[in-house]
Amino acid sequence: MDIKSIDMVGLPQQYKILKKELDKAVLGVMERAEYINGPEVKSFACELQDYLGVKSVIPCANGTDALQLALMSLNLKQGDEVITSAFSFVAPAEACLLLGLKPVFADVDESTFNIDCSKIEKLITPKTKVLLPVHLFGQSADMEAIMTLAKKYGLYVIEDNAQSLGSKFKIDEKDKKSGTIGTIGCTSFFPTKNLACFGDGGACYTNDNTIAQKINILAKHGSTIKYEHNEVGINSRLDTLQAAILSVKLKYLDDFISKRIAIANQYNTAFREIPDIIIPETQKGSYHTYNQYTIKVKNGKRDSLKEFLKKRHVPSQIYYPSPLHRQNVFLKNSDIRYDCSVSERLCSEVLSLPVSTELTEEQINYIIESIKSFY
Repeated sequence: MDIKSIDMVGLPQQYKILKKELDKAVLGVMERAEYINGPEVKSFACELQDYLGVKSVIPCANGTDALQLALMSLNLKQGDEVITSAFSFVAPAEACLLLGLKPVFADVDESTFNIDCSKIEKLITPKTKVLLPVHLFGQSADMEAIMTLAKKYGLYVIEDNAQSLGSKFKIDEKDKKSGTIGTIGCTSFFPTKNLACFGDGGACYTNDNTIAQKINILAKHGSTIKYEHNEVGINSRLDTLQAAILSVKLKYLDDFISKRIAIANQYNTAFREIPDIIIPETQKGSYHTYNQYTIKVKNGKRDSLKEFLKKRHVPSQIYYPSPLHRQNVFLKNSDIRYDCSVSERLCSEVLSLPVSTELTEEQINYIIESIKSFY
């Protein structure tokens, strides 16, 4: 076994497996030279629409643009507040600041890493207009509780589904795909995601036809007719090449997810009895897709375990080393004193392990034995 071939994502190996289909798709675009808004973009949007069971999918350039477009489509005013997670990638809160909105950070649940719905209500003010949960590491936040709050206070819900495409959440006794429950879902096709292209890409999806039309216009410089502009938009489109790649890979998404779950189950069995390791928890009603397999390492041993694994050529990542409410860009734009102690603690404990769909049994066993040998 070549232990040096273990990586977090496994993109080179995945390409080799799908090479024939991917090469054909990419070469087809190149032969026609329809690089912008080629037919593959519309085809992929329709295919993803069918997969998610939504009325509209609007592809765009990346996941951050998807969040910005979603917020822009809701006719919010400067100073309006958006409640989101303190333990997350920066994009949701960054999109708020770019539009003159105020991100308000809620702490997260110790077990699932997702926004703690019991902490949201006390943060709601007359300026609150949007709840923006982040479905972290491959599973949905508690969308039943979030939608109950949204209905009670008349709020929009934007779901950041960048890490959890393909996951589900049971609501009203029905399994619904994450990202399809709120007002708008947003996703990223960054190379590390469940459904990944060979560069940047993203999409918004919604069941609201008016919002879908608005997002579509905003993504095209605020234009419905070429060179005629009725409002300020942005230039955000999915490349035809990336759409062609995503169409191929979408067919295998559920297979990819099944492999991730199988690897996670092996890890869970192996690490459950190690006292200093807390394995990830699947929330009731949720279907975890393990975009990241993230453990909590107790008693201050996280960094030493990470270094030990590095010496054994086992990659690992820390998502995230600092909570958003402690980041300078948000400290200088906020007057709120946050109590996000869980998020702060998680930043010193979390460690994500390889869960690539292309890991071999030998590699999985090597990773497990490496961690066991540390203890």
